[in-house]
Amino acid sequence: MSRLENDTFLRALRREPTEHTPVWLMRQAGRYLPEYNATRKRAGSFLDLCRNAELACEVTLQPLERFPLDAAILFSDILTVPDAMGLGLYFAEGEGPRFERPVATEADVARLPVPDPNDELGYVMNAVRTIRGALAQRVPLIGFSGSPWTLACYMVEGRGGTDFRQIKTMLYERPDLLHRILDVNARAVSAYLNAQVAAGAQALMIFDSWGGALADGAFQAFSLAYIRQVVAALQREREDDGVRSPVPVIVFTKGGGLWLDALADCGADALGVDWTVNLAQARARVGDRVALQGNLDPMVLMASPDRVRAEARQVLESYGTPRAGHGHVFNLGHGISQFTPPESVAALVEAVHEISAAQRR
Repeated sequence: MSRLENDTFLRALRREPTEHTPVWLMRQAGRYLPEYNATRKRAGSFLDLCRNAELACEVTLQPLERFPLDAAILFSDILTVPDAMGLGLYFAEGEGPRFERPVATEADVARLPVPDPNDELGYVMNAVRTIRGALAQRVPLIGFSGSPWTLACYMVEGRGGTDFRQIKTMLYERPDLLHRILDVNARAVSAYLNAQVAAGAQALMIFDSWGGALADGAFQAFSLAYIRQVVAALQREREDDGVRSPVPVIVFTKGGGLWLDALADCGADALGVDWTVNLAQARARVGDRVALQGNLDPMVLMASPDRVRAEARQVLESYGTPRAGHGHVFNLGHGISQFTPPESVAALVEAVHEISAAQRR
């Protein structure tokens, strides 16, 4: 089914037997690596780095040169989609992403287009193709997008790090308007992810980073419903050199532990879980419907290598031994911190591979 040198990650997502538990890290290409910082400096800005296929490829591969990770993830940003809608994405020094033209009125919503992923977002597809070529079938490449709700949070608030006042006011006062935004976003995300598959992505991930900010009931109506819409529209197979292979989909709702049962029925192949979730309980709840990805607290990587190893063992033992089934991808419960010592990542990857391989003997 696959000509990859290492397809452990894909087999785990299909809940097939693996020799060890595969591991990759959210934000594995990032500021904790000195070589990333050097490349970003050469690029001139974060957005310039995202828009330069060769440099995006360079930073995507940097963590794989240091650590024996089981997957690569496209270097890009979830806000490329609303930027392509004409909202004017920029990054304020020390303040994160901002939009020049947030969505606030009926007229703003009416103007929102579904961007052509091969036109306005063609630079992302160029990066996917460049990275796939450079990987040379070493490990699979993950493509990704933000969820419709998470993108809407940035689009309406105009920035990250808010109390969600603007978008929640819209949710309760003008739910019709928010549903229109979310429908546009769902169609845009579906097209964007399908274009990534066509360009070479071998797995997809949907980051519902702000799903956990919603109340019960609101989550189902304003986030989960549109995740379902996206997943149902995705291309779930691709062809490489005449060989057709499945394209698994991972959905990660940060703070979504309350809704694992509903998420397990959204059509995805795997669910990412944050560090607040007990893996054994999560596994019992989802059964054989989906694989699970997670869920070490990223701050564990600030501790000593011995403690990192002990915490990795705890996560693996919480999931349970493969004799009782398969379907675990080791990851952090959220993105890696820029202050993480690289030697801690090395200790983690080594520990996951060694301990999980021993579990299978």
